[in-house]
Amino acid sequence: MTGVKRKKNNVVWRKINSFHCADFKQWCLRRLPILEWAPCYNLKENLIPDTVSGIMLAVQQVTQGLAFAILSSVHPVFGLYGSLFPAIIYAIFGMGRHVATGTFALTSLISANAVERLVPQTSQNFTTYSNSGVLGLSDFEMQRIGVAAAVSFLGGIIQIAMFVLQLGSATFLLTEPVISAMTTGAATHVVTSQVKYLLGMKMPYISGPLGFFYIYAYVFENIKSVQLEALLLSLLSIVVLVLVKELNEQFKRKIKVVLPVDLVLIIAASFACYFANMEYTYGLDVVGHIPDGIPSPKAPSMNILSEVVTEAFGVALVGYVASLALAQGSAKKFKYSVDDNQEFLAHGLSNVIPSFFFCIPSAAAMGRTAGLYSTGSKTQCVLASIIVVGLKGMLIQFRDLKKYWNVDKIDWSIWVSTYIFTICFAANVGLLFGVVCTIAVVIARFPRAKTLNLTNLNEMEYKVKTEVEGESLQQVKIISINNPLVFLNAKKFHADLMNTIQKENANNQPPDDINKCEQNTLLNSTSNGTCNGETPQPYPNEKCSVILDCIGLTFFDYTGVSTLVQVYMDFKSQNIDFLLANCTASLKKAVQYCGHLESDKHIFFESVSAAIGAIHLNKNLSKFSDHSEV
Repeated sequence: MTGVKRKKNNVVWRKINSFHCADFKQWCLRRLPILEWAPCYNLKENLIPDTVSGIMLAVQQVTQGLAFAILSSVHPVFGLYGSLFPAIIYAIFGMGRHVATGTFALTSLISANAVERLVPQTSQNFTTYSNSGVLGLSDFEMQRIGVAAAVSFLGGIIQIAMFVLQLGSATFLLTEPVISAMTTGAATHVVTSQVKYLLGMKMPYISGPLGFFYIYAYVFENIKSVQLEALLLSLLSIVVLVLVKELNEQFKRKIKVVLPVDLVLIIAASFACYFANMEYTYGLDVVGHIPDGIPSPKAPSMNILSEVVTEAFGVALVGYVASLALAQGSAKKFKYSVDDNQEFLAHGLSNVIPSFFFCIPSAAAMGRTAGLYSTGSKTQCVLASIIVVGLKGMLIQFRDLKKYWNVDKIDWSIWVSTYIFTICFAANVGLLFGVVCTIAVVIARFPRAKTLNLTNLNEMEYKVKTEVEGESLQQVKIISINNPLVFLNAKKFHADLMNTIQKENANNQPPDDINKCEQNTLLNSTSNGTCNGETPQPYPNEKCSVILDCIGLTFFDYTGVSTLVQVYMDFKSQNIDFLLANCTASLKKAVQYCGHLESDKHIFFESVSAAIGAIHLNKNLSKFSDHSEV
């Protein structure tokens, strides 16, 4: 008996250990995404194109690292460090396959507020060079990077705390209009901060509420102090950058290696600055010496953390929001998923760990990668031009105003008001204002948001039979919306709709096919429509069509309309008919405009019966076409 009990106990312990091992493995895969994608990396197919892209983007990051370090009011070499370490950390913990962290204009501008407040520019000049400090830099420069590193450290701690609190689930409050307005307003701030370099003016650091307007007031009051040489060089740099980047964009499919115009322009400007002695002949500001090497790690100054709380919160929120928008956009485009909460952890660690290596706050941006180079002297007006042109993608978001006006005028109003608050105060203030406005509007419109009405779903299913005996049946599933479709319930609406179709397909699928593929490929965003390496064959006896009855859709916003368009595109890729019935004129216009569906007007019908009749007619026309071919 004792031996039997011992054997049973051993079996129990083995099961417990195997359960814990499986649980731990799942946790590691979830928190360390690199363990999931690295073993599956196809060296033969991806190594060469990834290497070429990495080299080109690394060259671009050198120039942006220098420029954004100046924007952060620290020595340019620290921008190069900020291009290397955050990218490595995010590659391990991040889920965005097409984004990489590095120096970022918005976070650099926020950290500059703390740097200029705690270590103001007094008798020290930006080009001061001394052998007394780390890397041969002066104590003044080390004090400045100490403040920026403290902002990065505390901002990362805040992001990690948000990860622990599972606040990633609250990101649905960050609607597209709010993010677009905030980033556009922040980009306007960045451009404004570079005006003094573009014009070659000497001006004090101006920040705080309404600082945007004070800067331009100072410029107009001292317009006579503009250096013509700096202005001409800035205009020439901007024109060259814009033209070459547009040409690269036009011919990117024909040429595999794009021209690194940023680096070419800096090299050309450096030679011109050196041989023409522009610093002394024309009085232009130059960056100066860039030291070699990487410093030994050092903990950020903890005694100033309480003084940089405001900037740290700004870095944590603005950096995360801008990064998440890019990650979600690329995930949507390339059909994979991103865990909003995991991104908090990835960006938090990408700020905390690099802060020990004198890095400025970082965030993700498309086309960013790691790079560490040593270089010679650079003109600051050229670097300012690179910053301005690099923000083109954010600045042209003004075009979204027309889109929001045509889809939902309330979203248009939120965009405008959020932008105004951002330029009048700060990016984090504008972001908070936009979220509060969005919530207030929803509360005023309706007390609570539900999603699909599934109570009588089984009574609203039809079989459209053709006249030919033995012809396949076509199922029509009708789903009605009895509440508004807005950002609060749009995600759940999409999930419920997908789950409904998945369950129906699972019920209609033969048992053998279910064993082969347990999950409907419509919901498997990480796959390309395959299961176990094979292309799934559609069930031969039945095809599903979905009619969405919008008679109860009282109002909608841009997020809700975007969700409808996404559902339509998902169903279309799976050869599932998706029709909209009882649509209002405003909803029809919004869907067509948002999804560019002007040519697909046949998806809208005046009633459910009209949509069913159209399905029946299309079935007969298809049958007639098949007989004609025979």
